[in-house]
This record gives sequence, structure tokens and C-alpha cells, in this order.
Amino acid sequence: MTMTSDPSQAKRTDTLAGIFVLDITRVVAGPYCAMMLADLGATVIKIEHPSDADYVRSFPPRLHDADGADAGSGYFAQYNRHKLGISLDLKHPEGKRMLLELAAKADVLIENFRPGTMDKLGLGWDTLKAINPRLIYTCISGFGHEGPHSLRPSYDSTAQAAGGLWSMNGERDAPPIRVGSILGDLAASFYATIGTLAALRDVDRSGLGQRVDISQQDSVVTLTESAIVNYTVDGKVAEPLGNDHPFARPYGQYACKDGFVFFGSYTDKLWRDSCEIFGEPALADDPEIDTMAKRFEDAIYERRIKPILERWFAHRTKAELEAMAGSRIALTPIKRIDEVVADAHLRARQMFVQVPFGKVNVEVFGSPMKLSGTPPRTQGSVPQIGEHNHEVYVQWLGITAERFEALRSAGVI
Repeated sequence: MTMTSDPSQAKRTDTLAGIFVLDITRVVAGPYCAMMLADLGATVIKIEHPSDADYVRSFPPRLHDADGADAGSGYFAQYNRHKLGISLDLKHPEGKRMLLELAAKADVLIENFRPGTMDKLGLGWDTLKAINPRLIYTCISGFGHEGPHSLRPSYDSTAQAAGGLWSMNGERDAPPIRVGSILGDLAASFYATIGTLAALRDVDRSGLGQRVDISQQDSVVTLTESAIVNYTVDGKVAEPLGNDHPFARPYGQYACKDGFVFFGSYTDKLWRDSCEIFGEPALADDPEIDTMAKRFEDAIYERRIKPILERWFAHRTKAELEAMAGSRIALTPIKRIDEVVADAHLRARQMFVQVPFGKVNVEVFGSPMKLSGTPPRTQGSVPQIGEHNHEVYVQWLGITAERFEALRSAGVI
């Protein structure tokens, strides 16, 4: 199945067509933000040092061409499609000058250095906005550019620790466990993208750019769901609950014949529907378990509800349970990644795409943003270091061929 846009809107251009973005970022938080803008139609120019490129290029998994030669990092490819790649030494005087010229013509610049780094290079926000008042300067860091901890180094785990998420994840009555994905980086990517889009909307009205200051710690705090308000209202400190929910049962992970499922029929209606689906409708009227409040009580849950669920699930597979649930109740297989990649629904929604990277193609996740009139682009190529130097410096920026050769000979690009 192919998802198509409204035919009546066929002449519309990509949402961010004509927007030029300078991507001076590494790893994930910055590159993913820039890639989301590229998916939406922006021209994104990824800037890397000619001899010290984004070190994610060295990460596994490794890709190999038809001859078995190393063809690059699949991890890098996942966060850098649809970008033009140029090289530039920002510490070289001519490199600084080139960035100023690029920034004077760009709409957005994204960086994820530690606060103060761009200022030390003479390329900070105050300098850049003076040469281009419309420029949007999006900066992503561990603790933001303002506040007493702004200069502290940070990784994803730093943000999970400082933002509270780590402390509330894991098994009940056991030490907390880091969330198994880089949520600190990814959340910062999302907020940086949202902030940049808002700033682009504003510059159309006001003519003035602005700094978009994104903190990984800030971003993680917003992922803690009810933990903040539970503390500010009731003084309750969130702790690891494993797969349990703080106020809903049954709602969590349950074993089945070939793995585990999530089951969430905690309301009276959903519980009644579940009893019907599994052939025991009389259980819905059992006076010991006929209300949400009763089913949530620890003793009743352990003595009555758990045995019922084991009876329902233990001899059935994930696929069988999913088929039984249909669209009536929330009963979902806890899928391994191989099952996710094979998921027909995700395939129908084009959530896995092939992108070219040099001599090979690599399958990565697509865009979750589904716009009916201007759908995101998701299959653009991944750049090699400096691959588009001539296209960007000579054809777009307009420097002379002689200057281009001088910059290349000097190792600036």
C-alpha cells in the first residue's frame, strides 16, 4: 500500500522548500533535528571538519559494498539523510570567514557544542545575528545556555540522570535502570525541531531571527509524565515500578506462549469486553472483582486477577492474542525489533525506507510526520565528507573557483 497526498494539492511544494540550514552538529541530538527539517523540504548543509568528521561515522553497524569493502556507518546514515555534506575547519581564520559568509545567507544554524564554544571561535549568536538579523540560531546542549550548570558536560545518560527519568525506571524495590534508548538526545531533537519551526514562523512575521536554546535536561523532565505534579501536589517521589502502572490494573506486561504482551483492560467496560472475548463473561459480574477499585487492590489482584490472566494468555501466542483482541481491547504483542521491522502496518505507513549512502543502500526508519498535502521526503542520500563542497561553496554561496581551490589547498575545506 502506498500513502499518497491529496491530488488537488499536487502542485504544493515541500513545506520548508527554500529554507537553508547549516548543520554544525555531531552524534544524534543535532543531526536528527536537522534531518527532520530536511525531511520537511529544507536544504540542510552538514558541516564537518575536513580531518575530524562527525565521529558517529565510525559507529556500528558497518555497511559493506558488493566487494565486501567498508561503506560507512548505518548508524550515521539513520540520522543524516537528505543533507549536503561540506568540510570546513572552523578554527582556521579562513574557515571562520567562510562560516560567516554561509551564515549571512542561511535561514537556520544548528549547533550542539558545549555552551561558549562557538563564542570562543568568534562565531557565537551575538556575532552571527549581527551579520544576519533573520538567522535562527538553534543550540542544543546538556543543560542549556543559561543557568548555573550550563557549562557542565553532558551525554544522553547525563540528561536521563539529571532530568529524573533514570530514578523512576526499572524494577520495583530494585536499583533504577537507565531507559534503554537515548531519550535525552531524542527528546532534545524533537524540541529543537519544534522550536526552530516556531522561530521560522515568527521570522516571517517579524523579520527577526532568534536563539532557540534547547537543554537535554529540560527535555527529559517533560518525559516524566505525572512524576512532577505528583511531587508538587502530594509530595510523592516517583520510584521504579517495573511494568506496573501506579493507578491502573490490569495494565502491564504479561507472559504468553511465545513471549509477552501488553494488556490494558483496566476500566470496567474494557474488563467486561475482555471477559467476553476470552469466553468468561460471568467474571465481569463477580462481586469480588467487578470494579476498577477492587481489581486494583494488591491482595485481590494477586489472588484473583493474575490467575485469570495467566489462564487467558499462557497457552496462546502473541499473534493469536492480537487477533482475538482486534479493535476492542488494548492487547498488544511486545514485539522484538525483527518483528517491528516486519510489521505490515508500519510498512504500510512507510516507516522503513531505503536511503543511498555511497555505493550501498541502507534501510532506516522513515518519518512519523504524515502531512497529507506536503508529505516529508525520506529517501534522500547520505553525504560523504565534503561531497558537496563545490556545489555549496561555488554554486550556492558564489565564491570564485580560484578562491575555492585556495581554500582546498590550504586544508580549510
